[in-house]
Amino acid sequence: MNFAFKLAAAAVAASALTAFASPLDKTECIAPAKPGGGFDLTCKLVQSALQEGKFIADPMRVTYMPGGIGAVAYNTVIAQKPDAANAIVAFSGGSLLNLAQGKFGRYTENDVRWLAAIGTDYGAVVVAENSPYKTLKDVMAAMKADPTKVVLGAGGTVGSQDWMKAALTARAGGVNPKTMRYVAFEGGGEALTALQGGHIHVFTGDAAEAQQQIKAGAKVRILAVMNDKRLPGDMANIPTATEQGFDVDWPIVRGFYVGPKVSDADYKVWVDTFNKLLATPAYDKLRNERGLFPMALTGAPLDAYVKKQVAGYRTLAEEFGLNVVPAK
Repeated sequence: MNFAFKLAAAAVAASALTAFASPLDKTECIAPAKPGGGFDLTCKLVQSALQEGKFIADPMRVTYMPGGIGAVAYNTVIAQKPDAANAIVAFSGGSLLNLAQGKFGRYTENDVRWLAAIGTDYGAVVVAENSPYKTLKDVMAAMKADPTKVVLGAGGTVGSQDWMKAALTARAGGVNPKTMRYVAFEGGGEALTALQGGHIHVFTGDAAEAQQQIKAGAKVRILAVMNDKRLPGDMANIPTATEQGFDVDWPIVRGFYVGPKVSDADYKVWVDTFNKLLATPAYDKLRNERGLFPMALTGAPLDAYVKKQVAGYRTLAEEFGLNVVPAK
């Protein structure tokens, strides 16, 4: 299915987004991928938190708008329903990386209203439970011996966040990223299914996403997390890439944006709601249960963070010879 067709289909889906008296009426969270990945996790976390904290009267609806690793949702909200105040859309660090490379079409980071960052995850190297690779060093040794025999895969095309994690790890291990065998999937859920089926050998995804899938019964193992120190809780026994000899640090912000024409008043309602929500112990508990780590930014501070991150990703993309599109 080509991009234009997906965009048209998404536009039809977007027609269900209607304006309500309050942005907290009949709320909707759009996950820009198929169920089972990081966007799904982000939406469902806030869905639970808003409902349990009684910030909303009706349960938040989660809808899925896959296509272009976030591009279809981004374009649809901006072009079709820019003032849909009751709809928030999940984004991640990967969304910002794609924006830096112009993968969201003609729109840039300046075309939506960045609402809230609700936590952060970290990159991870994941293998199937029965994989012969027991450590990240095993993976890198195999890639060095013959990169064509190690098939990597994740929820994103060349230049995406998950590809970038694979490329940075390969480069840290002395392997030319251009020699990697990499298979792109529409989302992390699809990639994890392929990993368990033996269609790929290594998944370069997100630690929390993988951990949630393990708890749900997925037969996979996390070999390394991409942080400068070990993560607490359930992942305390998982070594970092750095301690295994590969200096790769990749935090993954998770949060939401709204359409560019959402009014200042409605935008403020959402910002104030997230400020209250993120300050509650109940939210901390829900976030921890999903393996995410603290990061709370809303409104103008988040907007500044996003612009800085996108600028940094443009520099990184240039280093790997990828397409870069300046902000308009």
